[in-house]
Amino acid sequence: MEIFVKRLNELIKERGITRYRLSKDLGVNKQTITFWVDGINEPKIFYLYKLSKYFDVSADYLLGLSDDI
Repeated sequence: MEIFVKRLNELIKERGITRYRLSKDLGVNKQTITFWVDGINEPKIFYLYKLSKYFDVSADYLLGLSDDI
């Protein structure tokens, strides 16, 4: 999960997106995003898919299974 947290935070920072904006775009509450970026919870598979599409990266990249975006 550590690599997921690191990569999610990097993508948010690189894209200049606020947690609030991401929560609205994904249809979740801001607390859910905070839990993901702080490593408290992991997203369910549906939201992992949405995150990969949102940031245009593979789910494998987000999970640390691949370094290829």
